[in-house]
Amino acid sequence: MKIERTKNAGRNIAFGFIQKTYQIVMPFIMRTIMIYFMGIEYAGLNNLFVSILQVLNLAELGVGAAMTCSMYAPIAEDDTAKICALMNLYKKGFTIIGWIILGFGLLIVPVLPKLISGEIPDTLNLYILYLLYLGNTVLSYWFYAYKNSLLYAHQRLDISSKVSLLTSTLQYVFQILVLIVFHNYYLYVIASITAQVLTNVLTAIRVDKMYPNYRPAGQVDKETYKEIKKKIQGLVTNKIGGTILNSADSIVISAFLGLSILAIYQNYFFIMSSVISILYIIYQSTIAGIGNSLLVENQSKNYNDFNTMTFAISWLSAVCCCCFIALYQPFMKIWMGDKYLLDYSVIICLVVYFFVFELDQLIGAFKDAAGIWYEDRYRPLVTAIVNLVLNLIMVQFIGLYGVLLSTVISLLVVGIPWMIHNVFSLLFTEQSRLTYCLSLIKYSIVTIVAGALTYCVCIRIADVGIVTLLLKGIIAVIIPMAIFILIYHKNSHFRRITVIAKRMLLRKSR
Repeated sequence: MKIERTKNAGRNIAFGFIQKTYQIVMPFIMRTIMIYFMGIEYAGLNNLFVSILQVLNLAELGVGAAMTCSMYAPIAEDDTAKICALMNLYKKGFTIIGWIILGFGLLIVPVLPKLISGEIPDTLNLYILYLLYLGNTVLSYWFYAYKNSLLYAHQRLDISSKVSLLTSTLQYVFQILVLIVFHNYYLYVIASITAQVLTNVLTAIRVDKMYPNYRPAGQVDKETYKEIKKKIQGLVTNKIGGTILNSADSIVISAFLGLSILAIYQNYFFIMSSVISILYIIYQSTIAGIGNSLLVENQSKNYNDFNTMTFAISWLSAVCCCCFIALYQPFMKIWMGDKYLLDYSVIICLVVYFFVFELDQLIGAFKDAAGIWYEDRYRPLVTAIVNLVLNLIMVQFIGLYGVLLSTVISLLVVGIPWMIHNVFSLLFTEQSRLTYCLSLIKYSIVTIVAGALTYCVCIRIADVGIVTLLLKGIIAVIIPMAIFILIYHKNSHFRRITVIAKRMLLRKSR
């Protein structure tokens, strides 16, 4: 079966964007309410626990990604029996993973106080709160999580987006009530646990109706099991490396600089990570289509897709970078006030971090779609070790700058060049990696020019409220858009993007 890649990608992106926008606006409101009604330390504590649990999620070891990738071929071949066998294996794997996370999570309990510099709120029991967070993570694996693999593999993430919108609404309404009226952080966390279980159950019901022929049953053949095992072996280091890269920052800041500094930093990082999550919709919505295309299309077609996606992400990232440069500081003044501002040089570091991170995500999407984790197994671990070592050293000398720059350096020096080598060695063997790298450099230079011009224009506009914030936002979008159109309007990838966009809009208007 050749799935409708463009149609599904458009549908996934549309619903994914709605979901992510909602899940950005509401947590933003929740974070604001938490800081004003409970105190900034609560926000810092929340960030710390989330980072710890991201580390514990290493126990998943990429089983979900390996299983989903293994479904691409049987879906293309309409092999129902094999899909059912994979689901059965997936179900057993996630049950075991839940127990492993619970076990390792309990081992962390004795050392919890050492991960916090300074005092925690007097009204909280650190251990009870942590166990609630741990329970939320464990239950997410035990309640029908394996059924999500069918939505991922069939490129139907719009279904999970709809379910999540419903359960998130119920969760946020209850949490707002709890924070404002009862000031009870325990009930706040319990609401998250309930919403997670409800999301899994409702998703499972919907999947059963959409794919009634697929049930967890049977055993995969030895060759398939061996292939999955090999992919998981490769994903072990991918997961470890990715988790350290994404979670180490918060833990290091908490341990060396304290919960208050962590919370202020996370106010800024929350905005950036929200934008990252929106762009991630593109990768998440197209990865199954990419995997299907790698199986049924020729290398030239797939390489052209790779370059088109690179251009699109670079363009979008440039617009986002300019918006960060223009809007970060005035927005934070309106949201949190002058006492919770960071220096503007930290914003520049965040912008560089964002652009480099998006390039890494883009190339990684094709690597993940192809399932070449085993061949790529050493890169994430080496990148993460370099990042962690630099983190621990640089945070002591230049504080937050060291935390951000350590990630940028590790990705630019180790992570991205190594991943490009692996992708071209295994997927695009007939293409020139040097040509591709030069295109990345060109897009980066254009982004720097657009960012500098945006800064020079917006710095002349005084921060006097919402009106000037909107004005700066308009300028920050127009400048990079105009520069990219001016330079690349004759580019084949630019023309292809406009054609795809028109096609999607025509479908939506019908």
